[in-house]
Amino acid sequence: MRILVLGGSGFVGRQVVRALERRGHAVIVGTRRPAARHPCPAREAHFEDLVEPKSWERLLSGVDAVVNAVGILRERRRETYERVHHLAAAALARACARRGARLFHVSALGLHAGARSGFIASKLAGERAVAASGADYCIVRPSLLDGEGGFGARWLRRVAGWPVHLVPADAAGRIAAFDVRDLGEAIAALCDQPGAPPREAELGGMRAFTMAEYLHALRAAKDLKPALRVSVPGWLARAASHVCDLLHFSPFSFGHWQLMQRDNVPCPNLLPRLLGRAPLPIGRIRLNDKNPEPAPRLGVRRRRRRPAGPRHRPEAA
Repeated sequence: MRILVLGGSGFVGRQVVRALERRGHAVIVGTRRPAARHPCPAREAHFEDLVEPKSWERLLSGVDAVVNAVGILRERRRETYERVHHLAAAALARACARRGARLFHVSALGLHAGARSGFIASKLAGERAVAASGADYCIVRPSLLDGEGGFGARWLRRVAGWPVHLVPADAAGRIAAFDVRDLGEAIAALCDQPGAPPREAELGGMRAFTMAEYLHALRAAKDLKPALRVSVPGWLARAASHVCDLLHFSPFSFGHWQLMQRDNVPCPNLLPRLLGRAPLPIGRIRLNDKNPEPAPRLGVRRRRRRPAGPRHRPEAA
């Protein structure tokens, strides 16, 4: 097939392109910078300008399927959540319906109605527009992604290395973090499926972490001792998220603060079936370790556990 990967030079898109090429597909990269070096042909795409179905005609010419892996963390001038996540996605879906091109729309887990975040609201509106477009579509909802080259993934690895972990007190939601390379493989497998794809594909790792446990797992992968965990009051974490949005500092945002309060766990998880194997491991907490050693909490002194029963020397074999 000839497949257009929108956002093909980004964190997720690069992995989708590689996985599709390994399967023998002819891939076209949709990108803001077509003049840059790409592993395959490229077409220029500015989502803030593609809010009508007719504006997609040139980009969709000769294309059998489209993977939309475009998303923005924060708004910049005309690149607003509404235009990029909702209006452009809606126009793309209607254009795909007219041309008979299959659409794989990459969204996110944890979206919910009534969210006050523009990021979440626009993502959810985009999903609903795709579903109502009449296109042959599949909405792909991944959990948190780890891997090389990701802005958020790079920040979380950096934070995991700090001796103190500041975790919002209301960040009780669980995440099924997994490797971005597995997401690329899963999307390529969806493209190759005979017949119509599932309308929704929720994907994640084999273990559900709280944010504190996830940082602990990333830290353990570096052979570092557990960090001191400080619980940040919800009101303070919310205020910090607005400051980060204002200054465009770090991936922490108001939308992500809201997402951290809810589970981001796939149900059902299609990732193992699409991969035909277990997902790549994340951190250094084994999948069968149901009670990983938590990071110590502020002001709580940890005691060494002693084995039950009287002490004794093991008998020689």
